[in-house]
Amino acid sequence: MLSRRATLMTPLVLLATPALGQAQANWPNRPTRIVVPIAAGGALDITARMLAERLQALLGQPFVVENRAGAGGNIGSQHVAQSPPDGHTLMLAAANTLAANKFLYGNRMPIDPLRDLGPVTRVSTGTILMAVNAQRPWRSFAELIAFARANPGRVSMGSSGTGTTSHLFIERVKRAANVDITHVPYRGGGPAIQDLVAGNIDMMFDVMPALMPHVREGRVRAIAVGSARRVTFVPGLENVPGMDEVLPGQGIDAQAWYAVTSPAGLPAPVLEKVHASIVQVVRAPDFGERLAPLGFQTVVDESPAAFLAFWREEENRWKQLVEISGATAE
Repeated sequence: MLSRRATLMTPLVLLATPALGQAQANWPNRPTRIVVPIAAGGALDITARMLAERLQALLGQPFVVENRAGAGGNIGSQHVAQSPPDGHTLMLAAANTLAANKFLYGNRMPIDPLRDLGPVTRVSTGTILMAVNAQRPWRSFAELIAFARANPGRVSMGSSGTGTTSHLFIERVKRAANVDITHVPYRGGGPAIQDLVAGNIDMMFDVMPALMPHVREGRVRAIAVGSARRVTFVPGLENVPGMDEVLPGQGIDAQAWYAVTSPAGLPAPVLEKVHASIVQVVRAPDFGERLAPLGFQTVVDESPAAFLAFWREEENRWKQLVEISGATAE
């Protein structure tokens, strides 16, 4: 039997519940942060600023990009996971941060992204580019592989770090092509590309926005894209083959993606509005037009649940890539 105090409070609770739901549905009611778990300046950061600019115009509240770099994205991810689940802290992160890090870092991983972060939607997908120093003699992927087979260990491949996308996919390609290429990890893509342009390393895989300026200026030569098929929507890459052409039958399709997540437990009314707002922004034609020169295409998930299902599948794929590479993060 209810006490008199409980009986008196019940109508108040019932009255407060719609008000609480209405307050949640009024998101955003103050500035919202979009955390980027890497340093400013890269394609992920550019995409986040595009999102922030358009969400602010759409919703009439400030959206601010906050870079929290370190530990392969884990510092920013942990910060978001520990933030209040009210919609005013979001994160834009890349596939390797969300799906590969738990296997790279093992028991040193501070969070489990699938458990401690909430899914919202993907916003873009793209691939990576394989480039060689322009002074090297190889004009095609086949020529590079032929040289590497005849000279085991002599070809050097830079990456933005052990366990990064550039490292994991070259290890996959090495196994498929049965070649020995020496991996040289760097602390970020910038120093690796500097050494590629200078001729201190022979080749590397990296995201297109970082490599394409050097391709267009003739300092490096693009010889393959990491996706299964050609990337015909990026000027200058129309004739560069994809993995199905250079390594047929191996099933290699390097598709990196960027996605928005939140702290776990976002209230349903807020999550619905966050998702709907981001989808509206990303589907606008001008958003895709801005991404295309960066080598990315827009993609959205019809619901947070749909993104969650995709994310779970991707985690298995990235786990296999980490296992093939044998990589562990420091």
